[in-house]
Amino acid sequence: MARLSPPARPHRDDLLIALVGLVTGLTAIAFDLYAFHPEQTAAVLRLPALLVICAAEVLRRVMPTTALVGAVLALFGDALSGGSLPVLVMFSDVVYAAVLYGPARFGRSFVSGTTMFSAAGTVALVVWLREPEALILGAGLVGILTAPAWAGLLLREHRDTAAAERLRAEQTALLAEMDRTQAVASERARMARELHDIVANHLSAIAIHSTAALSLNKPEATAQALTVIRENSTQGLTEMRRLIGILREEDSEQRHPEANPTLDGLDVLLDRAARGDASGELSFVSRDEREAGLSLPAPVELAAYRIVQESLTNAVKHAAPGQVEVHLGHRSERLTVTVTSPYRTDAASRAPGSGSGLVGMAERVELLHGSFDAGPVAETTDTGLWRVAAELPLSEVSERGAGTERGAGAERSEPPEGRSS
Repeated sequence: MARLSPPARPHRDDLLIALVGLVTGLTAIAFDLYAFHPEQTAAVLRLPALLVICAAEVLRRVMPTTALVGAVLALFGDALSGGSLPVLVMFSDVVYAAVLYGPARFGRSFVSGTTMFSAAGTVALVVWLREPEALILGAGLVGILTAPAWAGLLLREHRDTAAAERLRAEQTALLAEMDRTQAVASERARMARELHDIVANHLSAIAIHSTAALSLNKPEATAQALTVIRENSTQGLTEMRRLIGILREEDSEQRHPEANPTLDGLDVLLDRAARGDASGELSFVSRDEREAGLSLPAPVELAAYRIVQESLTNAVKHAAPGQVEVHLGHRSERLTVTVTSPYRTDAASRAPGSGSGLVGMAERVELLHGSFDAGPVAETTDTGLWRVAAELPLSEVSERGAGTERGAGAERSEPPEGRSS
């Protein structure tokens, strides 16, 4: 049990209790309302004990152990001067406050001590007096000493339990808020990846062909560029509408099949990338070496599709003349995706990039507990290869972890130097 922090100064209620006790005690002195031979003690000798017990009442919260010592001294002094009910009542209240507001270890020890003292005192009174009245005196000892101590201990435990429950509730609310914030951030990151992957390739093709149309003063080239621009703008708008429709739907099972692309559309991606290449210096091929009838979990297939899509977009923007190859494989319960494209450091980019595409691919793979690597591959010729390689696990563990693709967040990784998307 934790110790309650004592107040800096006496509480207003303690001052009021002390004032009431003082008035009651003075009344008892004035009318000789004492238990033991009040005529044998002068009234002036009864006053110090009353003042001490009233001072203890004032300090019952601020200095509980000191107040208890003063109350014990006042009780003995009052007993010698005749014994009054107001002093006994205030003594019981100080005992109660000492256990409630004092140190926890002291309170437990004091309760145990008063319990044994009351029991031993009652037995001693019965043995000494050998009268039934001894039991009444023992009950009085329990009433002014043990009962208040136990009452203070029980109330303290109740308060400590309530404080612990409040702290637990605050911690639970804080964790819930942190989970909500993380879920919102993760959903925003997922939406950002989807928006980038859906729109980036279309906008890149538009930027490349518009640049070609402006730089080449040829009607045929301009017409071809405008045709590609129109196709990509129309497709981009269509896919954006699909994505917005998904975000507005409450039931994820009602999503349109077209909004969840699969690797069956790989040829469509290659054709789109070829049309988006305004230079006409790139060729696109694919090799699908997966096992026949291999079933892929939906999150894994979507991630593989987006990786290929983003890699082709980067190739259209940055690759040197040559062949871009997409390879799909399967080994050890893992889907392998590899995209290679010609790479030359001195080649100018056909469209600007920010690197968010590489970050998005790395995030997708990390959410599925796979491995990802992107960067140049050393070659003996002047033109090297840029390779994007990802391995996506297909086991049940990865499928359970893949649920985080829709909600859980992942730390962003920096894109490799030399190419941005």
